[in-house]
Amino acid sequence: MSNNCSDPNNLPNKPGVYIMRNIEDAVLYVGKAKSLNKRVKSYKSRSEQPIKTKLLMSQFHSLEYMITDTEKEALILESNLIKKYKPKYNIRFKDDKKYPYIKITSEKFPRVLITRNVVDDGAYYYGPFTDTGSVRSTVKSLKALFKIRTCRKMDGPCLNYQINLCTAPCSGKINQKSYNEIVEKINLFFEGKYNQIMEMLNEMMIEAAENHEFEKAAVLRDQIQSVDNILEKQKIEFDRGLEQDIIACSYDEKIACVVVFTIREGKTIGKDDFLMSGTQGTLPSNILSAFLKQFYMSPRQVPSEIIIQYNPDEKDLIQEWLSENRGSEVVLRIPENVSETRLVQMVAKNAEIIKNHEIEVRSALVDLKNYLNIPILPRKIEAFDISNTSGKLPVGSMVVFENGVPKTSKYKRYRIKMDGPDDYAMMKDVLTRRYSKIAPQENAKKPDLILVDGGKGQLNVALNVLNSLGLGDIPVIGLAKEFEHIFIPKVSSPVILPSNSEALYLLQRIRDEAHRFAVKYHKTLRSRETKRSILDDIKGIGEKRKIRLLKYFGDIESIKNADIKEIAGVDGINMDLAAKIYEHLHK
Repeated sequence: MSNNCSDPNNLPNKPGVYIMRNIEDAVLYVGKAKSLNKRVKSYKSRSEQPIKTKLLMSQFHSLEYMITDTEKEALILESNLIKKYKPKYNIRFKDDKKYPYIKITSEKFPRVLITRNVVDDGAYYYGPFTDTGSVRSTVKSLKALFKIRTCRKMDGPCLNYQINLCTAPCSGKINQKSYNEIVEKINLFFEGKYNQIMEMLNEMMIEAAENHEFEKAAVLRDQIQSVDNILEKQKIEFDRGLEQDIIACSYDEKIACVVVFTIREGKTIGKDDFLMSGTQGTLPSNILSAFLKQFYMSPRQVPSEIIIQYNPDEKDLIQEWLSENRGSEVVLRIPENVSETRLVQMVAKNAEIIKNHEIEVRSALVDLKNYLNIPILPRKIEAFDISNTSGKLPVGSMVVFENGVPKTSKYKRYRIKMDGPDDYAMMKDVLTRRYSKIAPQENAKKPDLILVDGGKGQLNVALNVLNSLGLGDIPVIGLAKEFEHIFIPKVSSPVILPSNSEALYLLQRIRDEAHRFAVKYHKTLRSRETKRSILDDIKGIGEKRKIRLLKYFGDIESIKNADIKEIAGVDGINMDLAAKIYEHLHK
């Protein structure tokens, strides 16, 4: 139950959570306290306040509070409310986006899914993960390895069963007990308990072999090999049995980056990085405290040890809460020896690199927003280029950059069916095909900026396409190669960015990547065309005979100059076929 309070003196001397709001009732800050009365009074009693607190109090209008039985309950409630409201003055995960989790459903025959929504539905959740590509790859490998079902409706054996990628519980090919044994292996995998998986698989393989179930034993043997291959890919190995998370951060007055290395059974099984905001004027111990509460609030495995760069605020309370979550003691500590110190330094170095990149990219994006006079920070940019040889084999490319980083999984390439070298028509074709798909969608994720390779002409093509599709609100620019001039709508003169501008470097990287991707596709198509031969049109000439003919004569012209008898001298070519070849080449 929440209560409103206008006078801090009337607050109870009990543990709880307080919510500070501005005059428009927006949440500015969520805090927790062992004593609500003392904590809230401290905001006014301090003679010297940090800049961040001064800014907070200058906007403060009303207070809401909730009493809890213990300080630990207040900690949990505080984390949930920060996640819900995302207050401006709290330290929190910077990105609004939800990170992906791997979900093992609670169905009779469970599936493994990727989801961004965590709900209390009895399923197992593992995450969050920041590398979506890696998550997809892992799930794909596990589905192939353990052959669990992927279909939503269990309505008979599907193609996956026929190609040996599913055990087909839908048609009784496997019973529930055996299927759940497979699911248990997947749970062990995500918990990093590889040794237990290997022992279980080995026992099952031996038992199958003893029962003369040699086909089953062979499948288990392959599974053992697959798990073993996954383990070999780990780059850092520690003492066997070690179970730790290594956490370190790099921060400045505006942003912090926290990196987590996950070690299970002595092997690193993951590395995740999280950007934090609201860190202005905050000590690193406070940043790490806020991170720990938010990071482990999500449904993820808590290790027995967490080695951290600095002792966090409220260390004992967080340690007690984590131990309760795990069901056994959790030790939260700073490095105790040289190897641990080096490891934490390595994690901190990772955090520093990521933070510096974010600062550089943000600076470039801010400059772009200002130079190009666009309404929002262009975090998602889609860029287009055309490649052809005198109008032959024309292709188009689209590359996507998010926060200055290429998202290769979102790249698209287009085969253009058009005669003659008309770059404007080709660009129109590609843009129409791309944006006609998202135009009808009400909540479609639009780019913040569209970049086309070229000058005013290409820009006008893009504007006409977007306006015709009702997408004229998306900012679009043209970047001409020769002088690196930027053309923007309704402005006759090009925008010329400083030659050392990070914003210009970013646009050049994006434009060059679109060009590279288009040229690569164009070369692929040209290569396919080159491999085609006039010999392919002759009935009876397959790939092997074509290769023999070309090896024997050297080229098509030499075959053409040969007589029927000479052609028949090639291994595999009889007189009848030689006559066909001769006639075809002399039409």
